[in-house]
Amino acid sequence: MTQNKILLVDDEPAFRELASRWLAQQNYHVKTAGSLDEARQALTAFDADLVLLDLSMPPYFDPQVTLDAMADFDGRPVIIITGHADRDLALKAIDLGAWDFIAKPIDPDMLAVVVRRAITKTTLERELNQLKQSVSQPEGASAYIGHSVSSQKIRALVERIAPTDVRVLVTGPSGTGKEVISRTLHDLSHRSAKSFVSVHCGAIPADLLESELFGYVKGAFTGAEKDKVGLLSLANGGTLFLDEIGEMPLAMQVKLLRVLQEGTFFPVGGREQKYIDIRVISATNADLLEKVQEGSFREDLYYRIKGVNIETQLLAERIEDVPILLQTFLSRLQHQQSKRLQLSPEAVQWFRDQPWKGNVRELKNALDSVASICPEGVITMDDIQLLYPSVDRSSLVFQHEPSNSDTLDEQVRALEIRLIHHALEANKDNRTQAAKQLGISRQGLIKKIERYGL
Repeated sequence: MTQNKILLVDDEPAFRELASRWLAQQNYHVKTAGSLDEARQALTAFDADLVLLDLSMPPYFDPQVTLDAMADFDGRPVIIITGHADRDLALKAIDLGAWDFIAKPIDPDMLAVVVRRAITKTTLERELNQLKQSVSQPEGASAYIGHSVSSQKIRALVERIAPTDVRVLVTGPSGTGKEVISRTLHDLSHRSAKSFVSVHCGAIPADLLESELFGYVKGAFTGAEKDKVGLLSLANGGTLFLDEIGEMPLAMQVKLLRVLQEGTFFPVGGREQKYIDIRVISATNADLLEKVQEGSFREDLYYRIKGVNIETQLLAERIEDVPILLQTFLSRLQHQQSKRLQLSPEAVQWFRDQPWKGNVRELKNALDSVASICPEGVITMDDIQLLYPSVDRSSLVFQHEPSNSDTLDEQVRALEIRLIHHALEANKDNRTQAAKQLGISRQGLIKKIERYGL
């Protein structure tokens, strides 16, 4: 049976030893710390399920300092220990997110009850969140959609490296699914219950990027009226996704490098070092090695972020993925809009024939637009021409028409697709009636629809 981990933070060695013994008897794995700094350091290697935190800690012995440090334990239940029956301060701690408080002298049985309640409830909440996530998330790496060889290779690589903490650099043109890959790496990792924090390095002005990433303390600059937690702290325990990292200013690259090397940082204007445990996934559509040669990207940072490189392709280079992408996006639209939608064979061919310079993102946006003007049923070329008046229907090379050069299997496949489309269209997408018309079972029709990606 896995032991739950407890971090006990108290400046009294005798109490730490005694409380550790009590908790160990309850089958908990206990680690102790004598100060807030020791506690932060401990959490980098000890993933505690619960923190027992004394209100009055060195070097200041100021309960307010301890309360201000509550954010460092975010994501874990914190039980406050007080030696002076400071009820008001303890209640303030609960307002700030503490689970409960307990006053010294501590009764071992009461401590055991409070700890057990906190761990049981948070464990159930975590399992519920994971269950919800497993229901809403596609199985494995199937969120990255496609039948092409390159898509299959990417899914296999994602599933292989997701459970590790290796840093990943996802490269490729815009709109090819770099963020989908990054989110999937997070969702399949042991960090999935923690935050996935995305930072677009080119969208945040250079002079604001440091305070956004590191946070700042009150009075650090004009307008800093209170402390602000940075994105690095929000990602603690989870994944930090640095999108378009090639656009990060050189000055920030130096500071990011230090974070990756040491796992620590200082908020802007702060003197208290913060410890973090994060996985870093980066993405870019730029050639970073070329930027290194130009002097606009640090070589040492490049090798820090490039643990494993995943490279995506233009949609035009994996055109066989278009039908399954269309099918997936249509299924989502049907779920969102509560109406059945289907693409005519001509419409599918039109989507296949487009260059899609914006790749999967542009394909999806185009389908969303066309679907929005199709009230129900089959999306046809008439719908497409309303939004794309320049479409020349005569130029469509309709690939579902069998030709003499096709093999027998290819001709049978093309004929089946045509017959299924016509039957569904004639019966207003009623699969039972369409199956009757075709002389096959409803289940047989559904299997063929799935096989052909209709």
